[in-house]
Amino acid sequence: MSLSRFRVVFITAPDETVATGLATALVEERLAACVNLVPGVRSIYRWEDAVVEDREWLMIVKTTADRLERLIARATALHPYDTPEVIALPVETGAAGYLAWLADSCRP
Repeated sequence: MSLSRFRVVFITAPDETVATGLATALVEERLAACVNLVPGVRSIYRWEDAVVEDREWLMIVKTTADRLERLIARATALHPYDTPEVIALPVETGAAGYLAWLADSCRP
């Protein structure tokens, strides 16, 4: 099994309700195998030429490369932010059993 098949995606959400709704949709639609929801993330960023600070929820999404574009499109469509953070990183290594489960969980 090629590791290049797997991605971890970070998405921030404004609150638990949004994060839970997004996570549930992505898993139900088989665009993600698993989403971890991390509360209390403190985000400091530049927006409209001002430095802004917000409390957000961080979503850590596990998916496959072949589902990534659909995941990004779906997350962006469901997200309340004008410009949601949706970024993906390749998986360098992982437990074989977990990766097999991930691949199976994301199959169309």
